[in-house]
Amino acid sequence: MPNPPYSDQPDPTNQIANVLEARGIVTPNLPAQDTSKQIAALLEERGIVTHEQLIQARRVHGKLRDDYSLTKVLQELGYVDAKQLRTALREQRQVVPLGNLLVELGYLKPQELRSALQAQQYPEFQGKKLGEILLEKRLIQEHQLIEVLGDQLGFLNEEPSFTDIDHDLLFQVTPDWCNRFQAIPIRRSNDGVVIAFRNPLDGIARQAAESVYGKVIAAISTRRAIEDSISSYENSRQHSRARPVELNEADVISVVDSLIIDALELGASDIHIEPMRQQLRVRMRRDGILILHKELDRAMSPIISSRLKILCQADIAEKRRHQGGGFRFDDPRSGRRSDVRASFFATIFGEKIVLRLLSRKAELLDINEVGMAKRMLERFIGDALDLPSGVILITGPTGSGKTTTLYGCINYLNDSERCIITAEDPVEYVIDGIAQCNLNPKINLTFEETLRHMVRQDPDVIVLGEIRDQFSAESAIQAALTGHKVLTTFHTEDSVGGLLRLMNMQIETFLIASTVVSVLAQRLLRHVCNNCAEPYRPNAQELHRLGVHQTDLIGANFRKGRGCSECQYTGYAGRVSVFEMLILNETVKDAVISKRSSSEIRRASIESAGLVTLLEDGLAKAAIGATTIQEVLRNLPRLGRPRPFKEILRLIGDIPQ
Repeated sequence: MPNPPYSDQPDPTNQIANVLEARGIVTPNLPAQDTSKQIAALLEERGIVTHEQLIQARRVHGKLRDDYSLTKVLQELGYVDAKQLRTALREQRQVVPLGNLLVELGYLKPQELRSALQAQQYPEFQGKKLGEILLEKRLIQEHQLIEVLGDQLGFLNEEPSFTDIDHDLLFQVTPDWCNRFQAIPIRRSNDGVVIAFRNPLDGIARQAAESVYGKVIAAISTRRAIEDSISSYENSRQHSRARPVELNEADVISVVDSLIIDALELGASDIHIEPMRQQLRVRMRRDGILILHKELDRAMSPIISSRLKILCQADIAEKRRHQGGGFRFDDPRSGRRSDVRASFFATIFGEKIVLRLLSRKAELLDINEVGMAKRMLERFIGDALDLPSGVILITGPTGSGKTTTLYGCINYLNDSERCIITAEDPVEYVIDGIAQCNLNPKINLTFEETLRHMVRQDPDVIVLGEIRDQFSAESAIQAALTGHKVLTTFHTEDSVGGLLRLMNMQIETFLIASTVVSVLAQRLLRHVCNNCAEPYRPNAQELHRLGVHQTDLIGANFRKGRGCSECQYTGYAGRVSVFEMLILNETVKDAVISKRSSSEIRRASIESAGLVTLLEDGLAKAAIGATTIQEVLRNLPRLGRPRPFKEILRLIGDIPQ
């Protein structure tokens, strides 16, 4: 057997150990060495970056957060591109621990690597190696891991597809041979036959391939790609000619149903089905964050798309234009019922599909349970919900919990003495005792038509699902002027932004001041996992970004999740609401009528109306350990310096955990 391509490199034993460790064969060995300096020195030595550029990159790197690698800074400054980096690593391979290299290249965060290493101490991961754990925890995609291993060891990185394989080469071996050696031939080249191996360092598999094909060029590939190709080969032998696997109707239905059932069990709000160059990626949005669920054969993309279009009654033949639709899904096992909204988006690799799951919940959150602090909730109920008329705006971006809060308000107002009527698109919560209308433009059940008839129903409370344009804004204002209480949602950054948006919609400022009684802005932050939470002390960089000093946080008890099986090693479980409530008093109304700037209206709201900003409420919830500083910085607008923690507590009262 000829010498492998790594035999002339220094200390090949360590390089082999890296691959075997990633494949789950040996224990990971992560010596303490500065990977950033090692890669930077390599790039400087090869003349890709200059010494001055390295100094500048290190200066920038020193000002960034801990999980931002020097290699990533070099790329973002334009000193090196991904191709140059891969070429340098491949041509002058260094003995760099795999985990450290994945962090430096930006595929993993330092805390994710630490979480994976710590997971080896848990019973469910004992005996498993770093590569296995990274893949099982979905911290990295297998093709990314393979790409780094290929560069590190100098192997080609191939993703065999049965339709692209040279079948003359393939038919020289059997499916059993491919299974036994976890290898599959791909094509001929001038230097030999390219063979994709799951482990190209397996000497027995290499010898078996050379005995069949002579000179072999070893490539490294993902387990999924190799197993899918072998499965297709096995199926093709049962037919007169080779062809890819075809799923029957029952199989397709099962695949689609299982994706939706998995999402419901995970508590996911959205399913993303994304065709890519070599696979069909499925991700799910849980607690506001997309997580990788599984990867499927790319050939399944059109089949799944057709099935979902049938359910949505969309055009199956149309694949070049974007489409949308929806259907109702009943889980046959649990009996759960959900409305599913589907969006089909035409991309260069096929149709990307996003399914939004809307559970028809019978139980609503009590307004006391939405997550508002005690004094803020008391003011919202007394100065807004209990008023007989006026507009209450609930604002925030998509997925911030506006609908849940809106229905909590409806639930509070719903009694035998009030007539409540809604116009929604779609109805997400079904409530006994109120008249809910599901808008349907296809049959002319539009917002305009519905509103015209709503006011003839003698309502006390009108609920508009969302203010989308000037007409709906004017309608809400006019309804409030005639003595109705109007509840609606709005897409704005904060509470003051809601007032400014109405002004930009050409609504007269005196009408805004006379009808809008409250604007409630909100966000959803991930909740720290109580099972693995540990005390945390914010660093100087985080304090600077928040605009606070250590003395401002006296009495705070910050926490951060270490990562465990309960939270899928994310450190978070569930979500917590953060609010900014503006009650319009005379000072704020005068500022609106005078068309003051946003900063002036905000200052008047803080000084005279007791406004506590989103940042302050988020900081308070982080200070009691409900969420983390990182979530606050990632999600909340920073429009001013927050007040000290004790001052915020005095304003908002006790905070629910």
